Amino acid sequence: MTEHIPSPSFDSATSAAPAHAHKWWILVAIGLTLFMGAVDGTIVNVALPSLTQELQTDFRTVQWVALAFLVGLAVFTLSMGRLGDMVGKKIVFATGLVVFLVGSALCALAPSIYWLIGFRFLQSIGAAMTLALGVAIVTETWPLRERGKAIGISAGIISLGIAAGPAVGGILLQVASWRWIFFVNLPIGVLSLVLVLVFIPKLAPSKHGESFDFAGALLIGVLLLSLTLAMTLGQSDGFLSVDVLVLLAVSVLCLLAFARTEQRVSHPMINLGLFRNVTFSLNLFTGFLTFVGIAGVVLLIPFYLELVMGLPQGQVGLLMAVVPLVLAILNPVSGILSDRIGTRPVSIAGLALIVIGYLALTLLKVDSTVGQYLLFMLPVGLGMGTFQSPNNTSIMSAVPRNRLGVASGTLSMSRTLGQTVGIAVLGAYFVSQLHVYAGANVDVTTASAGAIVEAMHDVCILVAGLIAIGLAISVGQWLLEMRARRELA
Repeated sequence: MTEHIPSPSFDSATSAAPAHAHKWWILVAIGLTLFMGAVDGTIVNVALPSLTQELQTDFRTVQWVALAFLVGLAVFTLSMGRLGDMVGKKIVFATGLVVFLVGSALCALAPSIYWLIGFRFLQSIGAAMTLALGVAIVTETWPLRERGKAIGISAGIISLGIAAGPAVGGILLQVASWRWIFFVNLPIGVLSLVLVLVFIPKLAPSKHGESFDFAGALLIGVLLLSLTLAMTLGQSDGFLSVDVLVLLAVSVLCLLAFARTEQRVSHPMINLGLFRNVTFSLNLFTGFLTFVGIAGVVLLIPFYLELVMGLPQGQVGLLMAVVPLVLAILNPVSGILSDRIGTRPVSIAGLALIVIGYLALTLLKVDSTVGQYLLFMLPVGLGMGTFQSPNNTSIMSAVPRNRLGVASGTLSMSRTLGQTVGIAVLGAYFVSQLHVYAGANVDVTTASAGAIVEAMHDVCILVAGLIAIGLAISVGQWLLEMRARRELA
């Protein structure tokens, strides 16, 4: 549920190069690709209960259908953005589209859950190549005076895709098999590829002589893989088992090695110097917490709606689309409001709404109605929609102009990392609590409705606590900022 839009560097963004004659066709080609990638990031969640049953797997394993995609995005998005600057944006974008289409076809034909997980990772590599460079291509081919409009349209397309994913997935699952949530990519992708090859000009590389940070990419990949494996293996083996402890130790060592490597290489994946800015770091951390929460809860909601409430998959998909739709509507509104009264009060109001929303979700029962679900879920959507834009603005305003591109890429990566950690950690916590309430090591598909609801309540309470930490940080920053202003007055 996030927009992966790493911004291009402002060196290219402010160039005086003339716009390409086919700028609208270029926007259509990029827009279709971004829409498809955004849909695929959310369409799978609504299918997880069906995949668990039809592929005869368990909750611990089926999480990886979503996790594999997110891990791939987290590992490759920044790398592919840099690769596009080094060898050419069009060739990397078009190659990514081909990889995505091949991955989609293989996902649709996957004979087992493990093949599906592997093909989802392949699919994510292609998605990273397109999501990292789509907006950069739009920026380079549209005139300076219209770039804001073009980038805004691109962001709106991604929001629309995020919202459409669950609804489209629910409808497809109701009328066809789960394989069609991947087959549907093929006609859209082929059309996009034709438009890309025909209308996007050959864009010369913007950076020469820069080295690729292979060590950083490898370390962060191993870090994420070991952490997510530890969280999922711990659900069955116990979190104090030797395998899990070894994996956690590997993830910590990779984190330390990554930090050291990024300080030494000339062109790092992440510029760690940005984190010396307290405003940048704390706001990034607060945003990270919100995506940990929303990813974990959105992972569980389809199981509640389908297994507890007994709703058909089409209705589950429509209900899952409510929060992304609210986000798409409120993001620009909260951005305008923060321009008028300041980012801090708006983001604080958003965080407070999110906390209220997660606490409200603990009121959901086995016999709750659709109306009650919407009533309790609405504050989460309202809060996320209110919080995101001002918080992102505050993050980007905290860095110098010559580091805006790097900061935007870091912001995008933090969203993906938040979702990855949310699914892995909160999924593990849900399973542990499910075992407690069921009185045995049961899977979500065989647990009682009451045990599922109680375990979900515990996850929501934990998430509310995490967001409350972010709220306390934001309030503390606001008080410090007001005191500093009074001292300067």
